[in-house]
Amino acid sequence: MDTLALILSIVGSLNWGLIGIFQFDLVAWLFGGQGAIISRIIYTVIGLAGLWCISLLFRKGQGVDGE
Repeated sequence: MDTLALILSIVGSLNWGLIGIFQFDLVAWLFGGQGAIISRIIYTVIGLAGLWCISLLFRKGQGVDGE
């Protein structure tokens, strides 16, 4: 779960980078605009992954994969 959350967070941050630098929203472009239901689902899943990654900051002595 940690690895998946990190991957989704990276995808989200790359999308935000594209928005900030080029004013281009890749998710919206791929899935029919920001208001499209699939885009909103993707934004929500990426947001939840970001929230999950917050928990990684507070774990002691564990790697990303729980080692």
